Amino acid sequence: MIKRLYLVRHATASQSVSPDIVRPLTSSGMIDVARMGKFLSKKIENPVDLVITSNAERTQMTAKVLCEQLGIDEDKVLVRRSLYESSPKHYLDAINAIPENVQTAILVGHNPSISYFAEYLTHAEIDSMPTCGVVAMTIEHFTWAEVGKKSATLTFYETPESILGN
Repeated sequence: MIKRLYLVRHATASQSVSPDIVRPLTSSGMIDVARMGKFLSKKIENPVDLVITSNAERTQMTAKVLCEQLGIDEDKVLVRRSLYESSPKHYLDAINAIPENVQTAILVGHNPSISYFAEYLTHAEIDSMPTCGVVAMTIEHFTWAEVGKKSATLTFYETPESILGN
């Protein structure tokens, strides 16, 4: 079974709120993620089975808006504290723990880890994902538990700017 994974960097968050973990999305961030969700609703072929997000306010808000746009039930959202202020290793642990009956998953996280993780899985040159950037990939011939370095193929890489007009 071909698996699909979407890595999403959270949308733009407020810089004036402290502590960092409670920073909410800005109004422009909310617009970007709603626009990205609408775009993804046309691109994602299979229903999304699972959404994994860090426990930061901005990632949870990003995940919530994406779920609204994609028609994903809230009970499919898994909040992982280990994804906040973490390394790509924690992202890999989260992916390796996905149940095998899941075909399509979204992971919402933070830079620089999410950008490094996208490059690790696909070996594509992602550089630094902008806020609300999405890296889509396919995974063939591997279970979720086996996913690792170069085990995915880049399907597309989109940013809020690249989807304008779509």
